[in-house]
Amino acid sequence: MALENESDTFDIGGETTVHRLGFGAMRLTGENIIGRPDDEAEARRVLHEAVSLGVDLIDTADSYGPCVSERLVGEALHPYPDKLVVATKGGLLRNDDGNWIPNGDPDYLRNAIMGSLDRLRTDSIGLYQHHRPDPDVAFEDSVHALAELKDEGKIEHVGLSNVDVEQLDAARDIVEIATVQNRYNVADREHEDVLEACEDAGIGFIPWSPIGAGDLGDEADALDEVAEAHDASRRQIALAWLLHHSPVMLPIPGTSSVEHLRSNVEASTIDLSDDELATLD
Repeated sequence: MALENESDTFDIGGETTVHRLGFGAMRLTGENIIGRPDDEAEARRVLHEAVSLGVDLIDTADSYGPCVSERLVGEALHPYPDKLVVATKGGLLRNDDGNWIPNGDPDYLRNAIMGSLDRLRTDSIGLYQHHRPDPDVAFEDSVHALAELKDEGKIEHVGLSNVDVEQLDAARDIVEIATVQNRYNVADREHEDVLEACEDAGIGFIPWSPIGAGDLGDEADALDEVAEAHDASRRQIALAWLLHHSPVMLPIPGTSSVEHLRSNVEASTIDLSDDELATLD
């Protein structure tokens, strides 16, 4: 099953059209998102299969591996198909213990983008997202750095990740924001206010952890009920709900398995009724 419904698309930045179901490449690494995957040939096969199924938004980050996911995307898919948007993120480091450490220093972000360009084998990144605000750096300074890089042509669209509405508004005063990537799924709607702000502004909302790493808490029974009616899995219904919940929603479920990838893509074809949506809402 391929992504073929051209009406189920979103225009990133008002001009770059993608299917609303993308692919997250975080899992194409080793255990705990560190190091290379055990089977690099399978990782490349997943990426090729995603493109063949019509996925045209692939999301990665320099901290995945670190650098492993970006390098695999570049090795597997370059030269990129014309309509493929490769999105990456910077501003989050990994220490020796695997902890995630924000770094929003403008000079660091500029160097980080140069590394991403090299690993992704491109002169310009389709969507570059500030991975997480750094409490030790003025948020506006970080965003100004990305705005300058956009002016230089190294970034086509600027995105944010892990932000609140106030930070989104502050960033929009500096540069056009094309997307926001925050944690969001059927069982975790903490950032509903950010989603609503994105809807009002026509900004794409990329929910990370779109199926809650399989833990969908109090929604599990309702998901199972709807899944049974569609001969689908709980995870497929969780993805279908996201696509129905908002027209700016751009889920990027990740997997290291071709089988799971195909299952995720099939979720985009599930049509939920009003009653089913009410059950999940």
